[in-house]
Order: sequence, then structure tokens, then C-alpha cells
Amino acid sequence: MYIKKTLLAVLAFLPAFAFAQVNITNLADLVNPLMGSDSKPSLSNGNTYPAIALPWGMNTWTPQTGKMGSGWQYTYNADKILGFKQTHQPSPWMNDYGQFSIFPETGKIKLEDTERASWFSHKAEVSKPYYYSVYLADYDITTEITPTERAAIFRFTFPKSDSSHIVIDAFDKGSYVKIIPGENKIVGYSTRNSGAVPANFKNYFVIYTDKPFTASAWHGKDVDEGKLEYTGDHAGAVISFKTTKGEAVHLRVASSFISLEQAELNLKREVGNDDFGATKQKAKTVWNNTLSKLKVEGGSVDQTRTFYSCLYRALFFPNRMYEFDSKNQMIHYSPYTGKVLPGYMFAGTGFWDTFRALYPFLNLVYPSMSKEMQEGLLNDYKEGGWLPEWSSPGYADVMVGNNSASVVAEGYLKGGRGYDIQTLYQALMHGANNTGPNATGRRGVEFYNNLGYVPYDVEINENAAHTLEYAYDDFAIYKLGKALNRPAAETEVYRKRAMNYKNLFDPSSGLMRGKNKDGKFQSPFNPFKWGDAFTEGNSWHYTWSVFHDVQGLINLMGGNQKFVTKLDSVFILPPVFDDSYYNQVIHEIREMQIAGMGQYAHGNQPIQHMVYLYNYAGQPWKTQQHVRDVMDKMYKPTPDGYCGDEDNGQTSAWYIFSAMGFYPVTPASDQYVLGTPLFKKLTLTLENGKTITINAANNSATNRYVNSLTVNGKPYGFNWLSHSALLKGATLNFGMSAQPNKQKGTQPADAPYSLTNDK
Repeated sequence: MYIKKTLLAVLAFLPAFAFAQVNITNLADLVNPLMGSDSKPSLSNGNTYPAIALPWGMNTWTPQTGKMGSGWQYTYNADKILGFKQTHQPSPWMNDYGQFSIFPETGKIKLEDTERASWFSHKAEVSKPYYYSVYLADYDITTEITPTERAAIFRFTFPKSDSSHIVIDAFDKGSYVKIIPGENKIVGYSTRNSGAVPANFKNYFVIYTDKPFTASAWHGKDVDEGKLEYTGDHAGAVISFKTTKGEAVHLRVASSFISLEQAELNLKREVGNDDFGATKQKAKTVWNNTLSKLKVEGGSVDQTRTFYSCLYRALFFPNRMYEFDSKNQMIHYSPYTGKVLPGYMFAGTGFWDTFRALYPFLNLVYPSMSKEMQEGLLNDYKEGGWLPEWSSPGYADVMVGNNSASVVAEGYLKGGRGYDIQTLYQALMHGANNTGPNATGRRGVEFYNNLGYVPYDVEINENAAHTLEYAYDDFAIYKLGKALNRPAAETEVYRKRAMNYKNLFDPSSGLMRGKNKDGKFQSPFNPFKWGDAFTEGNSWHYTWSVFHDVQGLINLMGGNQKFVTKLDSVFILPPVFDDSYYNQVIHEIREMQIAGMGQYAHGNQPIQHMVYLYNYAGQPWKTQQHVRDVMDKMYKPTPDGYCGDEDNGQTSAWYIFSAMGFYPVTPASDQYVLGTPLFKKLTLTLENGKTITINAANNSATNRYVNSLTVNGKPYGFNWLSHSALLKGATLNFGMSAQPNKQKGTQPADAPYSLTNDK
């Protein structure tokens, strides 16, 4: 009896978060939009902001704690809110475009953002994907926001006051406002941007209130009493009225990159006569429907919230930049020509980050969106002459590689159809053999095509990174060319170039190393040196960037055991670094240093696939060990929940794939490489109506190793899964254990695809 009572007492005190009871009809409320927002330039825990928007929506709203123009527009450790900002910012490092803000206040009118700022507390803040609320203490005002794709409704609950105000700030660098009191209406535009836009770029906005007001335009820090229109460097409007205690004042807001008339149309089409509650419910329904493609069971509350917070974060970029005219025809403002043109347009992503896992994720779970994005890429090429490598919204001059090749090739190879793939293939050929503006095409292409690498000593920074990524990009072009039945003489060129990674392998160190134009390796060589020949990483990170031919890399290193020893070394080595290329410790270095995983730098993209490579060398249990370690240590549903920049869905997509139990090491192939599932059950509903069910009934924190696997009831021994087979629907049953099964997946035939083995 005593034992029974004791056991019951122990069970009573087990943590309530041990297992999640998931409401599968209300997944949106499991999301924490503040995950990753506790960041700063010197240390990123995500560099995210709470995004109040619909999936892939043209516009996003966020509370603004940073000064006008700061890329760190919302940081969790801030204690004042300066405005509620419409944003299109993909990254604080890229900064924003198409931005303006709205802010309520009482008493003396305060215009300048830091002057009007109000204290707030996270205790009086509610952040959901479809809804945001916060109490502004200095003014006794509660602000609420709920979004549509191109519009939003605000609800401000005021105190009793004879001088209540709403400040509209169109920001500096060129803006315009016009107040139309008879219609309770304010219109205007902002031109503030971070480059990569034509000279005529504007973000037009229209705002309606449901309460009559008196108003004036303002500029800088000065109100122009009675003036209802202003154009200049920094335009704004302030509307004023009396309020009773608890009175709610609503704003309906929409914008357009095309015209004021189009902004008005967007508002009427998306908000219409809906009130705040109806708009909020519609937004919540959209989020629940979109998130419900993936349903998880049998994880802790933290794991479940982390999963859905990552899924939320993976559904924003690239965002829609197209609109619908009065005839319901799709049109867009071209960030290349400045003209209004028909068809799709997307913006706000860097392929250097997202080709790795985000686009594979979209191709598996949301292929209809991927198809839209491919059509948007067609318009990028037709209007700008190049495929973007980073768009924000036009060509942004950052990062390396020619990874549009992977995005285009994979989209088609994974089943995308119904768009002009032949023109996109020509765009890939053009980009692979020319250097374009603002990081498009290939820097150093003449060296790469003639020597087989981009030399270290020809004043092209991060040359080894260029070479390694071009080699994979050539593989992607080769595979797409084969699928399109291009002439063998053409595709063979890219197959051979896909082997160019070998030219940078240094046998003396067993690592990738910069090479001079004369064929000699650069010297002295420090494998811990960040940057220089590499991009935001060192040789220990980039050596594994042979996504398409891991077996070829194994051969260069001297076989499976030496390869595994090299992989193990990443986690064994201390987190030492050489920051002399940057002359400072960049945040990516610091994030590796403090993670406690040696040289493994999950906070940046180059090494994120590396933990899956044990599968190619006959030791898949080490992948299972390290993948679970990364999921457990590097992700939390908290403001410091990431271990580096989240980067437009890429780092989130890594988690989502890894939680499913597999990962796209080689996006432009048909395979996913196996890891270890996180949940006892995960159900993926495909757009074609089929279902992938992933069962791991005895999964737990200790039972992290895969002892057995059946696929559709049959024993399965390979270390990979086929995308095309999964699309037919599948049931995967993982038998989990606390000890690794060192007999499973050890044979050469079990290894995933490598180009070297492609006969």
C-alpha cells in the first residue's frame, strides 16, 4: 500500500509538460511568434520579429521597439514600443523596404519615435500569428492588430481623454500623406528602402477610421496646423478626437506597391465589411488550415510548441508581391523595371540559405506554393535578365553561389509542372556561364570554367565557397538537363563541372582549402580561419559542402573510417577560431563558441547538413545521436530559441525535417537521408490527398536510436527515403531503442545517392 501511494505521489509531481495534449483544430495557438526575438547584432538567437501576417502574405505587421531605420525593429529585451510597423524585412542585416507605422497616444502630441515611445511589458502582450495585443502603459491604451494578406484592422482601446491621437508615420527618405477628414481617411506613401529597388519605388497606403477626427499633416518634428497634405523627406499625419473610457477606435489599413487606387481595392477586397472579430477569425482559420498539413503527437509541450513555431516561421518568405486589379487580373510592381506587369512576383529570400531545406520543404508539403514561386522566378528573369540569388525585393548584392540553380532544378525534379521550365532552364544556363549584377550569375566564372575553381589570389573574396557551391549548382543543372532530355554533350559539361570540388581538396589536411591561380594551395593555411576563402565559416564547416557526391568526398579522405573520424573531429575539437579576416568576432563565430558542440556551427547554414553524412559511411547511429542532440540543445519555443539567425525559414525547416526523421542533403535528387524522428507520431497530409504517417511508438528522450524501420509494412534497410515514393503515401514505423543498432545501414548499398556511384 505504501509503495502504491508513493508511486501515485511521484506521478502527481511529474512535470505537466511531459507530454502535449495537442488541440489539432487550434494549432496556431501553439505558435510562439516571439521565438528568436531576443537577439542583438553581436549575438543572434534567431533575429526574428513577431510577424502578424498570413502565410506568404504581401504585408507583415510587427510592434516596433527599434528606432526608425533600424534592422532590429523588435527585440525582446526592449521595454518601449515606438510604433506598429508594416514591414517586409527578411533579415535585420538586409533591413526593410515598404514601411510605415501607426501609433496611438494621449495628451500632448508627440511625433518623433523615441519621444512618443511607451513602456510595455511582455506580461501585457499577446502574440499570435493571426493576432497581436499590447498595453501601452504611458497612454493607458491597448493596441490590437489582425491581418489579411495585404491589409489589416487595428483596434485601439482608449481611456477617457479630450486629446486622444493616432500618429501615422510614413518615415523619412521621401514620403507623402494626405488627410481627407470628410471620409475619415488618410492616404500616402513611403519610399524608404534598403536598395534593390527602382527609382520610382513606393509603398502606397490607405487608412480609414470609424471615428471622425480633426487632423494635421506633420514633417520631421513639426505639426503643420490645419495642413492636410505634405510631401517631403519625412511626412506624417496625426488625427485627434475625444474618447470615453474603454472606447474602441478601429483603423482599416491596406497598402500596394502599385498605386493608391490599388491599395483601396486591396482593402475592399480583403477586409470589406468584416469587423475586427471576423477578420481575426478568418486569419486564425487560414493559419490553422496551413499548419494542419503536419500534425504531431507524443512529444513534450516544448517540443510541440517548438515544432509549430518553426513551421510558422517557415511560411513567410519569399512573400507574395503580386496583387489583383479591378478585373481580378494578377499584376505586380516589378522591382527590376519599375513597371506594373502581369503575373506572379515574390520577394525577400536568399537562396544561399534556403536552397538547403526550405525549398525542399515547400516542394514536399506545399508544392502549389512552390509552383507559384517558380512562376515568380520566370518573371524575375524576364524583367531583370537574371535569376536572383538574394531578392529584397530586387537583386541584393550579398552572399555567394549560384543557388537559384538548385531552387529551379529541384522544383521540377520533385514534380513541379505547369510552368515554363524550358525558359527557366535557359536562365540557369545563362547564370552559370556569366557574371551578373548584384551577386547574380557567377563571380569568377571565367576561372571556374577554365581552371575548375575560383582562385584564392584573383581578388574574389570567399573563393573556395564559390567553387564548392558552383559544383553542386552544376550538379543541379546536370540533373535538370537530363530530366528535360537535353543533348548529352550539353549535360556532360555540367556533370564534369560538378566534380570541381575535388580541385580544392587538400590531402595533407584532409580539408578543403583555397587554391591559387598557379595551382598551388594558398599558404599559410589555418582551418579555423573564418571568412577569407569561405563564407561565414571556416574549412571545418565548408569541407562538407559536397551535397551531391559524398561518396566522392569519402574516397578523397581515404575511406569510411577516416571520413567518420573527420566528422567526429568537428564535435571533439575545441571552438577555437581565427577572426582576422573580419577584424572582429562576428556573431556567427560567437554562436559557435558558446554552443558547447566544438566546431559544429548550427547557427549558420554551411554545416547544417553535416550531421546526416554518417549515413554515407555506414554509421547511421551517429547521425541519430547528433541530430537529436541538435534538436534538444539548439531549439526552444522561447525568445532565445534559435542558435543563430533563423534566416527566412531555413533553420526552421531543418528542425521540421529532422523531427520527421529525414533531411534533404541533396535537394536536387529524389532522396531524403534518414535521421531519427522526434515524436511518437507525425502525420503529413500531402496536397495530392495522400498521407505520410510516421510512427515511433516507443520514442523518448533516451530511445533516440532507430533499431528498425518498416515502410508500408515491409522491412527497410536503406539510409534514405525516396521523394517520389513518399508522394504515393506511406506508413513509416520506426522501432526506437536506447542503444544504437550498429548492424543496420552499414552496407555500401544502404548509402544515399552520390554522383560518383551514378552509373
